[in-house]
Amino acid sequence: MTFDTERAKHIELLIVDVDGVLTDGRIVYDEFGDELKSFDVQDGTGLVFWTRAGLKSAIITARKSKSVARRAKELKVTALFQHAVEKSKAYQRCLKRWKLTDAQVAVIADDLMELPLLRRAGLAVCVPNAVPEIKAAAHYQPQRPGGRGAVRELVELILQAQGKWEGILKRYNA
Repeated sequence: MTFDTERAKHIELLIVDVDGVLTDGRIVYDEFGDELKSFDVQDGTGLVFWTRAGLKSAIITARKSKSVARRAKELKVTALFQHAVEKSKAYQRCLKRWKLTDAQVAVIADDLMELPLLRRAGLAVCVPNAVPEIKAAAHYQPQRPGGRGAVRELVELILQAQGKWEGILKRYNA
């Protein structure tokens, strides 16, 4: 799949799933029964760059986890929806809240719960470890897997298409 820069130019909101997208999809419990998650640093930095570029972000996940809330806060994610079993409702709330259209939304996903979102999104993205139905609905698939830089790769491509990547780089090319 070739990245569609024309679709990317219109994106104002990036919606990401957690398990399988921001993480590698494994769920680990400690001896106290608390859920542990492992997040990729580059994915996190990508979300920080996204916010610095003046764009909105949302995490929509069916599970609920303290570690996800903490990570979203650290990264200054614009909106967090946990225990969102019907993800379409959270998606619609985002559109209404920021007065956006589907064409202005990018969604990166891996499993069937996100299929309705991908079918609506202006830029539908699947991680390489996504199920076949998600891959079939996607406009693009990053090289890097979920939980290992797929979000960062997508953020860079969108910011490049929008001409905002050079502004991010300036901060580090002093």
